Amino acid sequence: MSQTLSRQPGTLVRIRERDWVVQPSENADLLMVKPLGGSDEELTGIFLPLAEGADTPRDAEFPCPGKDDLGDFARARLLYDAARLAFRSGAGPFRSLARISFRPRSYQMVPLVMALRQETVRLLVADDVGVGKTIEALLIVRELLDRRKMRRFAVVCLPHLCDQWQQEIRDKIGVEAVVIRSNTQARLDREIQGDTSVYQYYPFQVLSIDYIKQDSRKATFINECPELVIVDEVHTCARPQGAAASQQQRHALIKAIAAKQGQHLIMLSATPHSGKPEEFGSLLGLVDPSFENLDVATASQPERQRLARHFIQRRRQDVERWMNEDTPFPKRDSGEFDYDLSKPYLTFFDKVLDFARNLVAGDESSERQRRVHYWTALGLLRGVMSSPAAGVAMFRARRSKLGDDLLPDIEADDPSPVHDHPEGHESDLAPVEVVESTGWSESQQRRMREFEKELASLTGPRFDHKLEAARMIIEDWLQLGFYPVIFCRYIQTAIYLGEQLKPLLAKKFPKAAVEVVTSEDPDEVRRDRIAAMGAYPQRALIATDCLSEGINLHEHFTAVLHYDLPWNPNRLEQREGRVDRFGQRAKEVKAYLLFSKDSAVDGVVLDVILRKVREIKKATGINVPFPEDSKGIIDTITQSLLLNPDRKISTRRSDANQIEFNFEEFNEAQKLELEVSDKYKKAADRASQSRSIFAQHAIKAEEIEQDLRENDEAIGSPQVVENYVVVALRSLFGVQIDREINGYLLYTANLPPSAKILLPAKASVKVSFESPTPEDHIYLGRNHPLVEQLCQITLARSIERHRSRAARTAVLRTTAVEKPTTLLMFRCRNVIEEKRASGQQLVAEEMLLWGYRGSLDDQDFLSTSEAQRLLSTATPSGDFSPERSARLITDRVETLSDLRPAFDQLAEQRCQHLVEAHERFSSLVEKKRFGVVYPVLPMDVLGIYVLMPTQGN
Repeated sequence: MSQTLSRQPGTLVRIRERDWVVQPSENADLLMVKPLGGSDEELTGIFLPLAEGADTPRDAEFPCPGKDDLGDFARARLLYDAARLAFRSGAGPFRSLARISFRPRSYQMVPLVMALRQETVRLLVADDVGVGKTIEALLIVRELLDRRKMRRFAVVCLPHLCDQWQQEIRDKIGVEAVVIRSNTQARLDREIQGDTSVYQYYPFQVLSIDYIKQDSRKATFINECPELVIVDEVHTCARPQGAAASQQQRHALIKAIAAKQGQHLIMLSATPHSGKPEEFGSLLGLVDPSFENLDVATASQPERQRLARHFIQRRRQDVERWMNEDTPFPKRDSGEFDYDLSKPYLTFFDKVLDFARNLVAGDESSERQRRVHYWTALGLLRGVMSSPAAGVAMFRARRSKLGDDLLPDIEADDPSPVHDHPEGHESDLAPVEVVESTGWSESQQRRMREFEKELASLTGPRFDHKLEAARMIIEDWLQLGFYPVIFCRYIQTAIYLGEQLKPLLAKKFPKAAVEVVTSEDPDEVRRDRIAAMGAYPQRALIATDCLSEGINLHEHFTAVLHYDLPWNPNRLEQREGRVDRFGQRAKEVKAYLLFSKDSAVDGVVLDVILRKVREIKKATGINVPFPEDSKGIIDTITQSLLLNPDRKISTRRSDANQIEFNFEEFNEAQKLELEVSDKYKKAADRASQSRSIFAQHAIKAEEIEQDLRENDEAIGSPQVVENYVVVALRSLFGVQIDREINGYLLYTANLPPSAKILLPAKASVKVSFESPTPEDHIYLGRNHPLVEQLCQITLARSIERHRSRAARTAVLRTTAVEKPTTLLMFRCRNVIEEKRASGQQLVAEEMLLWGYRGSLDDQDFLSTSEAQRLLSTATPSGDFSPERSARLITDRVETLSDLRPAFDQLAEQRCQHLVEAHERFSSLVEKKRFGVVYPVLPMDVLGIYVLMPTQGN
């Protein structure tokens, strides 16, 4: 028993007629083992004091190959690839890379390096929209799990992003997380026995922030939340000025979590700075309270350096070409489309404009009441210009809640008086709340009834030229092969647009799918509706801003049309970032604004704000946060449009394609334009300075890239996965898999049953080995269950000498060698121990190729790279008789004992290389913390191959 108790991690034992690898154990009486070639899910504990009979561990030695294992040399590569693709514990310094389903780009590893530098992880990752913040966060999660720095994690996100996060966690790192929100809590509670809460019972969680922020749940979650919490779209948790209660609750929740001792916290946002220093400071304070009042622009160098340990912010230009690696982002074609109001609609708009002016003219009520009247008038104009449906919805609210009882709900300093929240809210309801917030006289109510009737008669493309312009644009884009998303401000507008566009587009594109998604739809309905559209040859999605944040739409869509102009440029970038992001396979995406040259409201927003944002973006590559809140715009439009009834706005064309608004008489608009220009310039300067500080260029990227390249060889790159799966399916399993333009068509008929159930129940499926994955294809990464199952079957068949197997031994006559050459394939196990982790150990695996020329006495050994080249490129130039082949293999097997010292030396040399890699990596993350690596001897001899020259014997 004492011999068993002292078993070294990584050694082989025999239990129940199966070989197992000993794993580290914290209990001397508990032997932790994993099946040889098995997965972590098969990790098993043997309580040694009670082990008897078949459960008693016995020493085991991996069976050596021999003449009975002879096969085709072409299948030797299959064995090598199957073995390394089956590894789930790589020997390199990044332990997570063997367990993720994708090959990260080197720039995406930088936040991981930053996290590993910290004992308690506190990161604010603010890379541009579409760069890959989700991937960066999940890399950290997987690495911390594999290093056993934490055992549980939670993602806190906006409600409509829960399912997407659950899917990303499953697909990217192979972990099954539960979604905790109002419609899942009861079911999850029923699955738990005893008094344990869901926050303790389930190790991996995705939580709706608006569910968990409630007072009845918040305290329990704060007390019991996992060691690591990821907060997505964390700008929605900033402490806002004159804040909405919902945002105050969000901030209070995250602040309480951040205050916990030893709590790991990763926060993600493409727009952390709203343009208001106090709100940005409230986010920095979540990283460290001392950062809350830090002004980055005036901070000292030591202060900036301290913040830079926790804050990373990179533009797309920073990563498009990083360490000689190209990252394919699409080209964005952005521009504007204009339309004329029809004469009836223009006449109607003038009437509503006069009504709005009269509403605010000579108003002698209190300041708060006057502002409500201004906002109401502006809301009417905005709704009417959005669509007839949105305008009608407002007019129908005319008889609701009259009087002053609603006025206390609207503060004079409300930053979003027309409910145009800068970000973080599904603010797509019709602005009826604003209309309901004022008292109407009988004559005003009568006038609005008339407006409602008149506006209802202006629906359809004949009178609604905005709708007709959208139809022409969408038809043109569909004809060119683009798949548009049309963003609307109001639910009523989106529904109206869907009802009108469907029959109009069907005339030219009868098979086109046109769907509408708003916040009225449950999350699962939105997800399913969007996913189903991928099957259609043409498709157009009409959505409100409930889809403008966090949702990935790039798999099925390639264009954005802003049907309603957003009043905050942060929203503009968020909308366009749904399709223009890393993973978009189209080389070009479109992003266009739709506006009316007859609308002064559009004119102020477009000229003063949105065009400037795009000019700065084009010149600097930086998305500059809007330096004013929407009240500044509202006040200017109110002053220019509503309080100066004698002034008329004219428009003029500067050329055939560009409309310029003429505000020569509008001093207020000119003043705002000058103020905004100055503030934009200062904001752009601050943002540029911030990017240069927090782009993390100091990380030794070339060393990260070196480890990634070595990792590709050790555990298999995406190209290795493709080569192995295609060849194995065809040669070992007799499965038809045909190359197509965008991937492969795999016929499932001949798949082994254990592999067949891992794919959809179809006669054929489209698969791809590329990421981003083509539409309608299943991505087969190294961690896909099908790939894993094929590897396990290949290894098992080879050991069991199945008739259809990979070759453990082979003899080849070839022109690739000039003298007899022997190749040996080893499976090596290494024990990694972290000194700073109190001797915590991990068992890692890798494949080694080695060989020698001539006889053993010649001592002419091959390097690893030479052995790999021969295994990959040697082709046959003749045959040997089975008897001669068997004799050659037997001769090599008989010399293995003499080669044992050379094998052990090879293992030690490889061990030293890994030590150097770990120490190099440790210098990146923290000096004095490094890994100790030692090999488990003897190595497993997986294959022996003899290559004979074409000339001679």
